[in-house]
Amino acid sequence: MKGRVYKSTGSWYTVKTQLGETYECRIKGKFRIKGIKSTNPIAVGDIVDFELETDNNQVSGIIHNIHDRTNYIVRKSVNLSKQTHIISANIDQVFLMITINNPPTLTSFIDRFLVTANAYSIKTVLLFNKIDDYDEETLNEVKYLAHVYRKIGYECIGVSAKTGKNVDKVKALMLGKVSMFSGHSGVGKSTLVNAIEPSLNIKTKEISTQHMQGQHTTTFAEMFDLSFDAKIIDTPGIKGFGVVDMDKEEVGDYFPEIFKLKQDCKFNNCLHFKEPKCAVKEALDNNDIAFSRYRSYLQIIEGEDEHYRTDNWDN
Repeated sequence: MKGRVYKSTGSWYTVKTQLGETYECRIKGKFRIKGIKSTNPIAVGDIVDFELETDNNQVSGIIHNIHDRTNYIVRKSVNLSKQTHIISANIDQVFLMITINNPPTLTSFIDRFLVTANAYSIKTVLLFNKIDDYDEETLNEVKYLAHVYRKIGYECIGVSAKTGKNVDKVKALMLGKVSMFSGHSGVGKSTLVNAIEPSLNIKTKEISTQHMQGQHTTTFAEMFDLSFDAKIIDTPGIKGFGVVDMDKEEVGDYFPEIFKLKQDCKFNNCLHFKEPKCAVKEALDNNDIAFSRYRSYLQIIEGEDEHYRTDNWDN
């Protein structure tokens, strides 16, 4: 039998067939995918083949094959572990939810997420949530960030999950697609999903006022079929986003504004750090590239080579 993984709890997987039947399935023995070392060999969104078995009158499935993925979002653990975790697979687009101060979403987190999505050719839309809660100064910050990312080609939408502002605009982008919603805990993913499809009634929690951080409400990634020809993947809140290993020479290729200028650098292998006649640094000096983006680029480079430190970038 063939089906799509709708939920993963680590040991059991909810698989839905094309006929709409759902089965709880597990993996028999160890299951590894060539070239991928992850904490979860099977992710939500995977297309799998499985066989049914009956044990004590309970019918369940055993997964024996994973179909080739069109793409996937993968993150590296932010601790010293080299393990990676596949958040979801076979996605048409990702909505990255961002809040300015409750909780804060740092540009370094946004940029690391965008680099990973770009590396796997996954369209990302930035949703600036909770705009109904912001004062004028904070709204100006939202407008500035939206300007930075629109300038390099990303679609940015200001939304309010509570008031419903621009929810219809998000729904229109979701038609006929598999969309993943991601972001820090507390940015309002579950609230927005409920606004998009109230019948889902996903559990939500308030922000921790002591630490201004979200409380985890989604424990595992889960896919839902919506009433308007769309599928949604709700994911657990992400505290940090470690970029999976990539050569430092290719990191700039996933920053659209850097990739656009690399051919104008004097050296073909320019890392846009201390090299002379660098088009990227010239654009930075002319404010054609946002400093926050360049800083994020250097931070990722720094993770590959300790000599490329962000606190030393102007020496």
